[in-house]
Amino acid sequence: MTAASNRTVLVLNGPNLNLLGKREPHIYGSTTLTDVEQRLHALADELGLTVEFRQSNWEGQIIDWIQEARERGTGILINPAGFTSTSIAILDALLASERPIVEVHVTNIHKREEFRHMSYVSKAADAVIAGAGPHGYELGLRHLDTLLGNAQPSA
Repeated sequence: MTAASNRTVLVLNGPNLNLLGKREPHIYGSTTLTDVEQRLHALADELGLTVEFRQSNWEGQIIDWIQEARERGTGILINPAGFTSTSIAILDALLASERPIVEVHVTNIHKREEFRHMSYVSKAADAVIAGAGPHGYELGLRHLDTLLGNAQPSA
């Protein structure tokens, strides 16, 4: 099955995103990861996509999921969180995935501490959405729909 014919998107969330809405709400807001997941499922239904939503604090688990996406032909929407600027292993897995990839960040990582500005994941991503808050996930899913060949890009 080719990536264009598969209507599944794997949404991967990195470390501490299980605390979204609870951890530093002045930075990340009050929307929880469960809220984000519910919004994505609703949007996926509208777009005719299937979303598999996952979160792990373990780098190896995220790599296993990326490798699974390679075998299943899914698109990947990823918020690598704390692994953004540290994980060459996640970058390597994404590069090997041969799948459409959208990287998303709740905050604008370029307006934060300097160490957050560099993203290894961006080197594999087809698009990066940062600073749109939890809505960035929805923007990312819409873009993946386009990358999967089922929608027309907007001008």
